[in-house]
Amino acid sequence: MTDSDSTGPKTSAFPIAGVIFDMDGVLLESEPFIAAAAVKMFAEKGVTVIPEEFRPFIGTGEDRFLGGVAEARGVTLDMPRDKVRTYAIYLDLIAGRLEALPGVERFLTECRRRGLKTAVASSADRMKVEGNLKEIHLPASSFQAIVVGEDVINKKPAPDIFLEAARRLGLDPRACLVVEDAVSGVAAARAAGARCLGLTTSFAAEFLMAAGADWTAANLEAAPFDVLD
Repeated sequence: MTDSDSTGPKTSAFPIAGVIFDMDGVLLESEPFIAAAAVKMFAEKGVTVIPEEFRPFIGTGEDRFLGGVAEARGVTLDMPRDKVRTYAIYLDLIAGRLEALPGVERFLTECRRRGLKTAVASSADRMKVEGNLKEIHLPASSFQAIVVGEDVINKKPAPDIFLEAARRLGLDPRACLVVEDAVSGVAAARAAGARCLGLTTSFAAEFLMAAGADWTAANLEAAPFDVLD
């Protein structure tokens, strides 16, 4: 873990009873693939963009991921058609190439050993979430709840997706640990009242800590199990 140890987590009277995982940057790294798919979709519309243009919109859901770049470029998208086309390109790109990030199975095994409930809460649409989990051999049935972008109105940094995940787990959000990699996701976890482990796969530790992360780690392989205590 990083120097977040020196400050320690925000105190809570609720022991951890459930773990809510963001998907991209936590369980797997799909951002390069979805950015490449989006670049191809824009190219089909005659617009040249580069993957870096999508970075500010990581973790906000595909509507904003695509729409933010479209707005900046003055392009009008045909939604949801253009999003569906992006997903079709994306699912072709990830076939046989997408893998779970280091430590995912290790961390999930420890959650199960402790009897903790687990959920995935991703701003992505169900088509992408289910495709990703299937590709890394963690089907939706591996978790007690799956919450996706279509399930909530307000996206991260609003807390809605984590509140809904906690509700489906039957838990108070204060009894949940959220594992996130994006600044907007960390802010959403804190707004929900959950504790948060920030993974530095997308943003540096200082940004995650500033957003409210209790701990940071490089990935789930590097995360100590005492974050579950």
